Amino acid sequence: GAGCGGGKMAAGGAADAQARFGHSVKGLLTEKVTSCGTDVIALTKQVLKGSRSAELLGQAARNMVMQEDAILHSEDSLRKMAIITTHLQYQ
Repeated sequence: GAGCGGGKMAAGGAADAQARFGHSVKGLLTEKVTSCGTDVIALTKQVLKGSRSAELLGQAARNMVMQEDAILHSEDSLRKMAIITTHLQYQ
């Protein structure tokens, strides 16, 4: 009878060890998943920051082109005004 009881205890101990192992594995997995999630969030933020700066650079380039057009237009107007002024001085 005592032998049977011992067997149960050993089985119980093994189940206990298995449960503890399961918990530690679960804990490690949770830790890894959390750390991985944090890395993914950091990476996403970095990618978004990169695309945001690319967007800002594009906007700056467009603004420069618009400024350049305005400057050329002003230059053209000044040239025309200079011609008109010269004509008026002759009259």
